[in-house]
Amino acid sequence: MTVDAVMRRDIDALNAEMVAAGVRVFVGGLQPPGRAKSLLRQPDGSVLTTDGPYLKTGEFVDGFWVLEVANRDEAQAWGRKAAQACRASVEVRPFH
Repeated sequence: MTVDAVMRRDIDALNAEMVAAGVRVFVGGLQPPGRAKSLLRQPDGSVLTTDGPYLKTGEFVDGFWVLEVANRDEAQAWGRKAAQACRASVEVRPFH
C-alpha cells in the first residue's frame, strides 16, 4: 500500500470516528492551489480575475473540517488526530 493510500485510509477512519462521535458538521477537500482563481477588487470597483492562488506561499489549505464540540480542548484533541491522519500541520480555529 502506498503512503498516499495509507494516509487516505487514516483520514477515512478519522472521518468515520468523527461521525460516530456526532461532532462532524461538514468536511471538504480542496483542489490544488494551481486550480484556484483569484478575484481581486480594483480601486475603480471592477474585479480582476487571475489564475492561481491569491497568496503566493509554499503552504496551502488542502481541506477542512467543521466540528461541533464542547470546548477548545476537545477541538484541539480532534486537531491532533487530524494532524496524525493527514501527516501535516493542522490549524484549529473557532467560528464567530
